[in-house]
Amino acid sequence: MAGPGHTLLDIRNLSMRYANGKMALNGVDLSVAAGEIVIVLGSNGSGKSTMLRCVSRLQDPTGGSIEVAGNDLARLKGGELRRARMAVAMVFQHANLVRRRSVLANVCTGALGHHRNWATALGLVPRQEMGKALDYLEAVGLSHLAGQRAGTLSGGQAQRVAISRALAQLPKVILADEPVASLDPQAAEEVMGLLRRLAKDEGMAVLCVLHQPELAARYGDRVVGIQAGSLMFDMPANQVSPERVATLYNRIAA
Repeated sequence: MAGPGHTLLDIRNLSMRYANGKMALNGVDLSVAAGEIVIVLGSNGSGKSTMLRCVSRLQDPTGGSIEVAGNDLARLKGGELRRARMAVAMVFQHANLVRRRSVLANVCTGALGHHRNWATALGLVPRQEMGKALDYLEAVGLSHLAGQRAGTLSGGQAQRVAISRALAQLPKVILADEPVASLDPQAAEEVMGLLRRLAKDEGMAVLCVLHQPELAARYGDRVVGIQAGSLMFDMPANQVSPERVATLYNRIAA
């Protein structure tokens, strides 16, 4: 585990230009340290989700560097990229669980990238991952639901299982793209509290996109604003009130 303050994610001059000439990201510089949760605010189309997709290499950036634990993901290809990407786990707005499979089996799929063979290619779960998956479910407070079908979970429970699945990947960095957008207020608080605990207790770097400035002020170590593909502000959350964060958000979202 990296010590507090050690940079795990370092984004430099990250750019993304589409084939039609539109600049989705324009020279973004951003770093996230071990034990830190950084919240990104911005309106729809501002580039915040594109940034996460480029960092995870779900989308190929057109310029810049993305260093994760010493590897520049922007420059890697093939097997090297596949191995390096295991250090980065994505949590999306929707949990995207396999509804007919058990909660435990869904969590185990997060580890499949560490077991590339014919069995995992068919979706079979390595037996040695079962015990670890239970530990990850325990970490999110849902080990008692391990045998339950994923399709029976509430929205908040499903999102916590998705985070547990991300933990099975053994990441150093968690990217969360509007992870509470479809949740009720109580479930949103639970998920944000969980992401903060993973940063503080496990030494992970968490980069989280939100639309809720009040949650950003309450759970973030830093709050970052993005508009038209450029960073507009980057400030410690404890130095601004929720009202100030809301004002800044409204300014860039206008």
